[in-house]
Amino acid sequence: MKSAEYNKAKINPFAVTRDLRNFDKETGNLYKTVAILSKRSNQIAIDLKEEFTERAQEFIPATDNLDEIYENKEQIELARYFELLPKPTLLAIHEFENDQIFYRDPEK
Repeated sequence: MKSAEYNKAKINPFAVTRDLRNFDKETGNLYKTVAILSKRSNQIAIDLKEEFTERAQEFIPATDNLDEIYENKEQIELARYFELLPKPTLLAIHEFENDQIFYRDPEK
């Protein structure tokens, strides 16, 4: 998913108390669920970081002057946009609750 898709999902960016019994229904084990969410969260974080660096490359000036310090409005807006996105852990939980995460259990 791209950041725009995460933004459209209208995920609450704040911490919410959740019923832990809902997390172990699919896997049968809360710790497996936490491991799945952790791995997916890391994947999302890497994807968002790559997307941010790709989009930020467009705004890097061609010349590098150490003497001049200036604010690049586009970079600031881009950084604000990515800061306002929900954290990768919350995105992973949202995907898990909506059955959007595929995982394999090697024990089965």
